[in-house]
Amino acid sequence: MALTSSQLLQKVKDSIVEVTPREVSQGLQAGETQHLIDVRERDEVLDGYIPGAELIPRGFLEMTVEEDVTTDREAAIVLYCAGGNRSALAARDLAAMGYTKVSSMSGGFKGWKDAGFAIEQNGLLSDDDLQRYSRHIILPEVGEKGQQQLLKGKVLLVGAGGLGCPTGLYLAGAGVGTIGLVDADVVDRSNLQRQVLFGESVIGRPKVEAARERMLDLNPGIAINGYHELLTSANAFDILGDYDIIVNGCDNFPTRYLVNDAAVLLGKPVVDGSIFRFEGQATVYHSAEGGPCYRCLYPQPPPPGEVPSCAEGGVLGVLPGIVGMIQATEVVKLILGRGSSLVGRMVLYDAMEMKFRELRLRRNAECPVCGDSPTVKELIDYDQFCGLPSR
Repeated sequence: MALTSSQLLQKVKDSIVEVTPREVSQGLQAGETQHLIDVRERDEVLDGYIPGAELIPRGFLEMTVEEDVTTDREAAIVLYCAGGNRSALAARDLAAMGYTKVSSMSGGFKGWKDAGFAIEQNGLLSDDDLQRYSRHIILPEVGEKGQQQLLKGKVLLVGAGGLGCPTGLYLAGAGVGTIGLVDADVVDRSNLQRQVLFGESVIGRPKVEAARERMLDLNPGIAINGYHELLTSANAFDILGDYDIIVNGCDNFPTRYLVNDAAVLLGKPVVDGSIFRFEGQATVYHSAEGGPCYRCLYPQPPPPGEVPSCAEGGVLGVLPGIVGMIQATEVVKLILGRGSSLVGRMVLYDAMEMKFRELRLRRNAECPVCGDSPTVKELIDYDQFCGLPSR
């Protein structure tokens, strides 16, 4: 027997589970709803959506639900649309695919708003974003959802020098939403051989200011926070605490130990890099994930003057670009939660031989900061610790 559209819709609704906006709100608060999916079209979602919803237009749901949501056929899934009709049809189709705990929210997004529940109106990619990040979005491992994660990312670069410049440039281009820069130096002519954010026109200006202008010129849709000051034990927690990932590109031991200890105490990962002459290395220290920290490898600093700096020993101009791009890659992977990070591994690069090597790193159970019985529980005077006069 032929059915009208309204009869078909009623028949579908009789065959599925419908829940009210209040029941959805309660399920989300109790953690009983594992996936909340908005099946409206993009132009509708731009007017607002339910916080935490996964955005998959109705026409793509069946094709992408397994990859973008879950393959668990017993996961609790709630679907919603504008008024509750498209989500009912979508619930029928997911049930046909074997999903056993699918429901449709009656009244849709309008019913949710009329009931007075909270909505979000930001976080979606604009048309400009879709064009800017198109090469990311077509990657299945990134997609629009991954680009949204990048735009929500908060990364602090300690040092706007040889490593900070290429790392910052690529993170800005990738669309990392908030980038902090800590550096007390000004641009010097000797920096221009390798610090690609700067040119002749900014010599004498604070690096964080010049870097901020260049990065915003590349991508005006992100936020750049500049800290034209030394990172010290007095301000480290305040500055590092606002970011999810720390990128260490500094070239002195007091700051390296300070960044490490503060990051361990805050439970944050450090994407670390270093360069000298024709060699570079990169790793990720993340004790909160069971990996080693910097002090696991170097419990004590070398005697003052034993290890020359780049200013004393020199550095190949292109070397920081290679190491900095490795650091930027690790940051992007950490934000996306994709790939195998360098936690517990260190990449060594020899530019003269054009060779990469890898070392395995292990957490030291006796590490004074991240070990089983840590003795360092607060920040100290790191200049004194490294045998240097206080700055």
